[in-house]
Amino acid sequence: MTRTAKKALVVILLMSAAMVVQADQQTAMMSGCLGCHKVDAKLIGPSFQDIAKKYAGQDGIVDALAETVQAGSDGGKWGDTAMPPSPAPIADIKKVIAWMLTH
Repeated sequence: MTRTAKKALVVILLMSAAMVVQADQQTAMMSGCLGCHKVDAKLIGPSFQDIAKKYAGQDGIVDALAETVQAGSDGGKWGDTAMPPSPAPIADIKKVIAWMLTH
C-alpha cells in the first residue's frame, strides 16, 4: 500500500468514526435521552460522563442498563428522581448506552 493510500485510509476511518459518534448522539436525541441527560453536566438525570465513570469496566453493563432504561426506575441510584420507561427500541437504547460509556 502506498503512503498516499495509507493516509487516505486513515482519513476515511476517522471520518467513519466521527459519523458513528454523531449518529449515536442523534439516536440519543431522537430517543428522548437528551431531554433529561447532558453529556457533561447534570440536568434532571446524571450526566453521561458521570454514568460512564460509575459503570466503567463492568461486564454486561450495556445489557443491564438497557433493561433499566427500557423499564424505567423509581429513583434511588442517582437520587429521588424517577426515570420514565423509554419507548425506544432496545437496539437503539443499547447503541446510546455503548456510546455514552465512551465518555
